[in-house]
Amino acid sequence: MRTSTRHTVRTVQALCITVTAALVATGCGRSADSGPGKDAPTTIGSGKATGKVVMWSMGDTDPALLSLAKKFEQHNPGVKVQITPIPWASAHDKLTTAIAGGNTPDMSVVGSTWMAEMASMNAFQATPTSFKSSDFYAGQWGTTKYKNTSYGVPFVADTSAVYYRTDLTEKAGIKGPLASDRDGYIKDLKAIQATAGKQNPKLRYASGWLIGFNSWLFWVPMVWQQGGDIYDAKTKKFTFDTPEVAKALEYYASVPQQHLAPTDKEDNVQGFQDGLIAVYQEAAWAGGAFHKDSPQLDGKWKTMPVPYSKQPAGFAGGSDLAVFKGAKNSKAAWKFAQFLTEPANLAAYGKATGQLPPSPAAWSEGRLTEDETKKAFEEQLKVSKAPPAITTWQQIADAIDSELEKLSLGKATVAQVQQTLQSKATSIGTGR
Repeated sequence: MRTSTRHTVRTVQALCITVTAALVATGCGRSADSGPGKDAPTTIGSGKATGKVVMWSMGDTDPALLSLAKKFEQHNPGVKVQITPIPWASAHDKLTTAIAGGNTPDMSVVGSTWMAEMASMNAFQATPTSFKSSDFYAGQWGTTKYKNTSYGVPFVADTSAVYYRTDLTEKAGIKGPLASDRDGYIKDLKAIQATAGKQNPKLRYASGWLIGFNSWLFWVPMVWQQGGDIYDAKTKKFTFDTPEVAKALEYYASVPQQHLAPTDKEDNVQGFQDGLIAVYQEAAWAGGAFHKDSPQLDGKWKTMPVPYSKQPAGFAGGSDLAVFKGAKNSKAAWKFAQFLTEPANLAAYGKATGQLPPSPAAWSEGRLTEDETKKAFEEQLKVSKAPPAITTWQQIADAIDSELEKLSLGKATVAQVQQTLQSKATSIGTGR
């Protein structure tokens, strides 16, 4: 529940913003057998890549990506790759404006939850069949899909795990990770909370907690862990009124209501480093922040998979590579995408940036689990799932965030939250 600029930027990488209606593509020139959800897979030609490839990347200048581009050019002497970094804060608007104006680059890194929205704008070429979904974690491949058609290739994976301070949890008698089941996990949190101000003098709360913006990232997987979902793709109806959703809401509310986590919007990453909280669920970037900002804690924190009720599950986010329909050199662009997603190159990129590769082969190639703190993330990637591929998702997510905050603060009951979410989601609809 970090609310700093750094967290906001990282979060934007995984989220989309509601598209401006005026930017919706018209689909001019589209045949009845093509268009969003109907496009036939593109093919990648044989031979070396040639010509110029223009790519947009997200965030600051990316030395690791530039290094791979140089390597690609060495393998393909007739090609030149031009990479333009786009700040995450303006990336969504810049992409949608370019799509609407027909001024796209050949390819781009695209936030995974933007994929459905932009695919619905008729922006992307369908993924060539030479890319195999089985080469990637299922949840990550799911982020490329819109109406059962894939429009990109996973490039960077994102999911969360539980960080815990061993120097604090051991004083509560917990040796090793906390319990992996939800009931046992709550029991462990209570044991940790009992040490606050005593064995752990600085400790305020056993756990950090996310309330408000982006809390859906942590709550929706709780529904999946119950064996349920919030949306039925077959009937195209929302399912916030199910017993599985009720169970997930009850659990979500129970942690702050039992005073095991704060209900104000504190900087939990800083609190974790300061010893004010002992446990915190966050993405892989947090580990890099702990090492960079508090190296004295190295060896005093570990990670574990997210606890679950009936079945493990987690959120799949990150970034995909997409080639635009308006690409001037789509052949070379797809070859570059193919090169970037080779296991060895995904592993090299992951090691250089600290990002998580989206394919099991890349994890093996790079021996990434030799870093003990990464193992929990690999386990989560195996069970992670993409949110519904609907163009109104950000509106739905905003509604979830709002209701979860009311629930955490005791301003609404589980039944009221279910009723409100079902009503709001149905009213918002699924978009195009």
